[in-house]
Amino acid sequence: MRRAVTLILVVLLLLLQYPLWLGKGGWLKVWDMNRQVESQQLANQQTRARNALLDAEVRDLKQGTEAVEERVRSELGMIRRDEVFFQIIESQSPEAASAVAATKPVTPVKR
Repeated sequence: MRRAVTLILVVLLLLLQYPLWLGKGGWLKVWDMNRQVESQQLANQQTRARNALLDAEVRDLKQGTEAVEERVRSELGMIRRDEVFFQIIESQSPEAASAVAATKPVTPVKR
């Protein structure tokens, strides 16, 4: 009789523990959700930083023409009508001079 009561109590205890560990709101699910939340917070922080950089660039492009001019000069190699472009080639061996000329950025000079 005692053995049956003890066995019943142990089975009840195990049945009560099951939802705590493996159920819908159990410890394992909570731990996994906390891990996912931390990962998402890190991703959100990185996205906020990227958005802040993009926002600053957009404001800069809206406020003045300097940023636009800088991009046009560096990316497209364009100059203004009132500017003259001078390319200074240092006296080096022909192979080195052609390598430097190929890698030097174009720099316009205003008159």
